[in-house]
Amino acid sequence: MKTLLFLLSIFGVMGLAFWAYQENYETQAAIKQSMQLKREIGALRQEMAVLEAEWAYLNRPGRLAELAEINFDRLGLLPLEPEQFGALEQVAYPPPPPMPISDPIEIRGQIVEGAEFP
Repeated sequence: MKTLLFLLSIFGVMGLAFWAYQENYETQAAIKQSMQLKREIGALRQEMAVLEAEWAYLNRPGRLAELAEINFDRLGLLPLEPEQFGALEQVAYPPPPPMPISDPIEIRGQIVEGAEFP
């Protein structure tokens, strides 16, 4: 009986050692993948910063004005003037929605078509 218990204990320890060994390798692989993703994120952020700097460089007002002047015959672009902007009072907002009927009343009688009501 002691021998059986001893053998089961040895197999149990071997099984746990095998499980721990596998978990260790899976953890190492997950750490490597995490580090790789962090490197990719860093590279993409750096690339994004470079692209934003290029965008800011290409959208300089002086450069755009010069390009508009060079290509005036094809584009017909003019500089913006303050008079080109409208006032808030000139904006046509949509009318408010009609009020819902909260207390309907019953009307009895004959409906006359074409009748005008004051």
